[in-house]
Amino acid sequence: MNRTRRALLCAATLIAVTLPVLPPAATTAAAAGGGPGGGRPNCVDSPRPARGSEARAIVDLARTAQGELGLKSVVLRVTRGGREVVTAAMGESMTGVPATPDMHLRVGSVGIEYMGTVLLQLVDEGRVSLDDPVARWLPDLPHAKEITLRMLGNSTSGLHDYVTDPVFLAELGAHPFRHWTPQELVGISTAHDLWYEPGTNFSYSHANFVLLGAALEKITGIRLDHLLRRRVTGPLGLPDTRNSFTPEIAPPPVLHAFSSGRGTYEETTYWNPSWTTAPGAVLTSHICDLARSARGIGRGELLSPEAFATQLDPGTVGLGHETRTCPKTVCLRNTERWHFGMGFIVDHDWIYTNPSFTGYAAISAYFPGSDLAVAVSATEGPDTDLVNPAEEIQHRIAALLTPGHVPGGPDSA
Repeated sequence: MNRTRRALLCAATLIAVTLPVLPPAATTAAAAGGGPGGGRPNCVDSPRPARGSEARAIVDLARTAQGELGLKSVVLRVTRGGREVVTAAMGESMTGVPATPDMHLRVGSVGIEYMGTVLLQLVDEGRVSLDDPVARWLPDLPHAKEITLRMLGNSTSGLHDYVTDPVFLAELGAHPFRHWTPQELVGISTAHDLWYEPGTNFSYSHANFVLLGAALEKITGIRLDHLLRRRVTGPLGLPDTRNSFTPEIAPPPVLHAFSSGRGTYEETTYWNPSWTTAPGAVLTSHICDLARSARGIGRGELLSPEAFATQLDPGTVGLGHETRTCPKTVCLRNTERWHFGMGFIVDHDWIYTNPSFTGYAAISAYFPGSDLAVAVSATEGPDTDLVNPAEEIQHRIAALLTPGHVPGGPDSA
């Protein structure tokens, strides 16, 4: 994948010892862990040293990765059992402005796991079945009688992903502040043939989640941003995770983003994210909410055990084979250790989502075996060349804390 396209798509008890003060490039904030539905974690305490060898090892790992990957900033939080292991920030938001843990940033695809959660809540309540055709709510959608709610949620509809359309990519690169409507985005997808017969394969398509958001609004009669607040971010205690219908990131402070995707290293903080997912699920957050979200979603706190089991595995394992119209780069290979759930990835027992957007990269990940949540945000430097460097940092943290369960390892797609 060329650099321009890559940049545009990026849609145990601690040892009680005091360690030396960290250098100015990496500060660590103490934070009280939030339990289920608990209050806001304190991300804004005065920076102080990481305490305990485990916490310090995580910070050292992240600082090394920042240098190796050429990142402008790294912000992270790790919790175990809902209690803080470490919360840290290193690098700069802008020149001369240090990154801090309370800075707000874009969290993109976190919204799709929230939509998947709401869908399964509605199943729990008997209001819908996952196998209901979307024609019931979206009758004008091509193939609406063949595509079900399940296929939107686990991305097996066969709908073309509009972000692979070269005309769309050219327009996005030329006009990054343009506002896109759901009708425009879905229209680009449906102008193409289906990649495969609905329900017979897996391929990530942004169109699935634009449509899922529209279907949820039709089913409930509630605007999507209000629906997610009422059913997900409110109950999980995420006061600083919110939708914006504009490119605004609020409230301050803001972690600024930069990218070289168009050939010049430029600020991308306020490029328009309207193309990324359904209106109402274009979210911003900060690292403490992101870690709390990872644990709440990863534990299935908002679902019945039956619905959560479905969210973890809605039937996508073994799908993802290459077809003539859906090449390997699009139809990711699901394996026994890697599959797509209902809005998130399950990889070597980690449950995560990995948003990226023009200079921003993040991951919100949970490991049930240790009740471990890891949230990482990273912003690009001039020479950063990974689609999602935050994901790479999380993988390194997993290698440290959960050896043998490292996402992206053997048998992963």
